Amino acid sequence: MDPMQLLRRDDGQPGSNRGSSNSLSGLVSTLVPNLLIAIIFIVLFMIFRPKFRRVYAPRTYIDSLSEHRRTPQPSPGLFGWITDLRRVDDKYILDHSSIDGFLFVRYFKLIVIITFLGCCITWPVLFPVNATGGGGKEQLDLLSMANIPNARANRYYAHSLVSVVFLSLVMIIIARESFYAINIRQAYRRSPWGASRLSSRTILFTSVPKALTQTALFEMFPGVIHAWVASNCKELTKLVEDRDDTAMKLETAEVQLSRDANQNRIKAAKGKKAYQAQDLQDGTRWLNPKDRPTHKLKFLIGKKVDTIEYGRQHLAELIPKIQAEQDKHWNGAGDLVGAVFLEFDTQKSAQDAWLMMHNRKAKPNKKMQARQLGVTPQEVVWNNLRIGLAEHWVRWLLATAFITVMIIFFAVPVAFVGLVSNINYLADRFSWLEWILKIPKVILGVVTGLLPVVMLAVLMALVPIFCRLLAKLAGWVTLTQIELQTQSWYFAFQVVQVFLITTFASAATSVVNEIIKNPATAITLLSTNLPTASNFYINYFILFGLSSFAGTLLNIGGFVTVVLLGRILPGKTPRKIFQKLVTFAAPMWGSEFPKWVNLGVIALSYSCIAPLVLGFAVVGMSLIYIAFRYNFLYTYEANIDTKGAAYQRALQQLTTGVYISELCLIGLFAIAVADNRAAIGPLVIEAVMLGATIVFHFILRQALKHHETRVAYSDPVPTPHSHIEDGVGQTDGAGMPTEKLATNGSSTVEPPKPTRIPGFVARIINPEKNSVANLSKSLDQFYHKAQEPLPIEIQKRAYFNPAVTSPTPILWIVKDEMGISEREVRDTSKAVNGLTITDQQATFNEKNKVAWKEGDQGFATNAPIWEDRIVY
Repeated sequence: MDPMQLLRRDDGQPGSNRGSSNSLSGLVSTLVPNLLIAIIFIVLFMIFRPKFRRVYAPRTYIDSLSEHRRTPQPSPGLFGWITDLRRVDDKYILDHSSIDGFLFVRYFKLIVIITFLGCCITWPVLFPVNATGGGGKEQLDLLSMANIPNARANRYYAHSLVSVVFLSLVMIIIARESFYAINIRQAYRRSPWGASRLSSRTILFTSVPKALTQTALFEMFPGVIHAWVASNCKELTKLVEDRDDTAMKLETAEVQLSRDANQNRIKAAKGKKAYQAQDLQDGTRWLNPKDRPTHKLKFLIGKKVDTIEYGRQHLAELIPKIQAEQDKHWNGAGDLVGAVFLEFDTQKSAQDAWLMMHNRKAKPNKKMQARQLGVTPQEVVWNNLRIGLAEHWVRWLLATAFITVMIIFFAVPVAFVGLVSNINYLADRFSWLEWILKIPKVILGVVTGLLPVVMLAVLMALVPIFCRLLAKLAGWVTLTQIELQTQSWYFAFQVVQVFLITTFASAATSVVNEIIKNPATAITLLSTNLPTASNFYINYFILFGLSSFAGTLLNIGGFVTVVLLGRILPGKTPRKIFQKLVTFAAPMWGSEFPKWVNLGVIALSYSCIAPLVLGFAVVGMSLIYIAFRYNFLYTYEANIDTKGAAYQRALQQLTTGVYISELCLIGLFAIAVADNRAAIGPLVIEAVMLGATIVFHFILRQALKHHETRVAYSDPVPTPHSHIEDGVGQTDGAGMPTEKLATNGSSTVEPPKPTRIPGFVARIINPEKNSVANLSKSLDQFYHKAQEPLPIEIQKRAYFNPAVTSPTPILWIVKDEMGISEREVRDTSKAVNGLTITDQQATFNEKNKVAWKEGDQGFATNAPIWEDRIVY
């Protein structure tokens, strides 16, 4: 029997007209509840926004957390947030967040443009072709390629030619955007503000021979003005962690002591039964000796001690010991780990040194490795500095192998999600599942549409955590490198698990009955039903578009943490409340980009097979763009700065969707050739398109590589700096002599040769308006002023291990009316030299909860533990 006849049977079997598709009911079942929830969330957001500024506009009142200036006050009214979004340009995010935030928001705009153009190109041609294909499909499947039987393979010319037009346009847009990303990153780095930062002139080197002297390091590269040599701080770190842990326990115990006494006083004032010592008249009479805070030195089995007395004694022992160890490392007497941070006089000198280290012929020392240019102290993974390049790559190979195993392992539960999405088809085959067919269509639509999407989202939630942990174990030396590696691995997870395996599992389960009866038809049936699997991703776009849009705006996590739990379970100490209020949500680029890039890949992959997906992608990504745009302006604080590298990598990952689209079409056309020779033409066209895409992509990557080197080599803006006079952190002593390769500020590195790209192509993918010079002018309003040189003391300590420069924490307790906190401040200060403790700025309210003495407007900068953010 002809396999296509099986698809047109009317006997209730898979592929038949009767009950063969729940696509429309699945769509409605997914759309309706998500739309209702989204509307509720948006209404709540509009109501809560003016009332809870800490949750929905914290950047408007905490000035020092922004790198430049605080965000303007939000507009009043329920719809004020719409006014706020309309009145500012996306580049405003550059001034109030980071270049990563700006480019992250730009990604959604890019996908909206691509998918909208896809709708304009594919819908007018492919909808009529598919709808009149005569394949017997219904509902949403009618508009997909699945409705064209192989007998009408001549219609595939439409799909192949449309794919040539649309996918070629996509590659051009990606190429153009890739050049833009390089140019905007370089313009950002070259700006007076960016080039004047200490980090922009600093390079991290590893595998540095321990015998290499300070003189040799300075002679190795022209323009070096300071060196920080990393030392082994393992033991010091343990001491500092012990000190900080003890200090926090002491602080909590001091607050608890005052709170317990105050609670007794309040009860007595209300005439309730409460403890009070009859022979004491000061605040001490409210202290019950039996209620003094205690803890065990070891979990469960440790000795029980008085927390306050033990804390004072232990800190008195630790602080001088830590000070001595810190002085040893500060003076360069610690054991070296083979890593050094070199600061250069200008950004150009740093870039020349970076290029020299990546030129095998000009490299001054074959063992040293330049690991990152523009490194900031906060992003260094200090424990990994000792790991040499060879060990790092061995670790990376092992971690990659483990990730590969995880991908295979996760195929089982992810495939199960695909089974759930087509459970009605399985019920046709297995009698013990027949009860599923009796479920009302609305409920069945929820089970096959909404439930699998939710299951898949929960399943993938922990994956980036594993990826990030493995990236750290792989030996990457900065958080930026870890995030970029996480981005690569997690993207592979997303494509393989969320897309490919789910797609093929969904297609397979829809025809499992027929494959069991006639295995020879498996390939034909899978190819025919593959387009219908797009229904799952239509629901996926609905879920992500509506839920992410509404959930991101409402900021459920922040609202629950700050507003609800903050009132139900308030912090026990002023420090915990303070940290909760000043710690903002921070996106992690390694886990944020992949899931949204994967949505772009899905849209591109189905663009010519089931073009309806493009429409839902336009709407979904537009909503998500709006939500993230608001949050980067008013809520988010980026902690990790990849300087746009994550976006650049995301653009290259997006090409995966082009390749998958072409390969799927080639597979579908190749299978159709067996039944109809008319499919040879579309097959040849698509094969040529695939080859052209590969060649274009290869040339593009080479061109981008040369272009990035070329614009980096060109002379940046001169950078003012403050020279560090002494040699703190530099090594002395005899060492290996090193030949001086460059002198007097000149570089031995030759400028890269220009990339040979036809002029008209260059003007298309890298137009003059997107040049570094023009983009630099557009950034003048934000970055025209150079950063003020950091104080010398801050510069000196910048690239030391934090354990070396970590000060003893300031203890912040609560001032009470009984004088107990005043006495504890006096006694603790007397018992522990070098420890600062204060009871200022916080009191107990009538409910015995910690309350601020200052108003919300000044609580941050007036807090005793407030520290100004240092922008290195």
